[in-house]
Amino acid sequence: MTADPRALVRRAAAECLCYPHAPPGPLAELLRPVRHPAAAPLRAFLRWAGARPAGELARHYVEVFDFTQRHSLHLSWWTDGDTRRRGEALLRFKAAYRAHGLEFTGEDLPDFLPAVLEFTAATGEETLLREHRPALELLRLALAEHGTPYADVLAAVCATLPGPSPRDRAAALALARSGPPREQVGLDTPPYGHLGLLPVLPVLPT
Repeated sequence: MTADPRALVRRAAAECLCYPHAPPGPLAELLRPVRHPAAAPLRAFLRWAGARPAGELARHYVEVFDFTQRHSLHLSWWTDGDTRRRGEALLRFKAAYRAHGLEFTGEDLPDFLPAVLEFTAATGEETLLREHRPALELLRLALAEHGTPYADVLAAVCATLPGPSPRDRAAALALARSGPPREQVGLDTPPYGHLGLLPVLPVLPT
């Protein structure tokens, strides 16, 4: 068992963000020894999830994640949308896994956040999470605005990364514009540029 508390939080968050097939009790036990501040919002989510019947929890998951891209768990959608850049972005995720001797074989795409969290928890390599910090924060804010406790899971994930979270969407979009540089040779639209073209995350007055 890893002694890194952030790895335990990320591992538990990965399970929480997958379709709920089992009660969340074992995850609470996994987090019992964790004293990192990131564990607090995750424990709050687990208390909420543990108090609900399996069917209700499954319906809520589908409502939150399956009916709108605004809550997409695919990180490259936030950076590249449905543009031609997205294929290259997905290859970067696969290359990161292969660099650590891992081959992505899941039914989902390699940028699926639970897969990235599992990879980071297992290897300690958090470059993918750091590069996509703006996406994580935008998703956190979108879930909070929706009023779902899944926002607590994203809050936990963001709290495992350095620095404070943006307080609102305007600050998160500013982070997206000034975040970690990425290779954009031959591409005429910067990361997150597509968000301005879609009715996804309008910036509200603060």
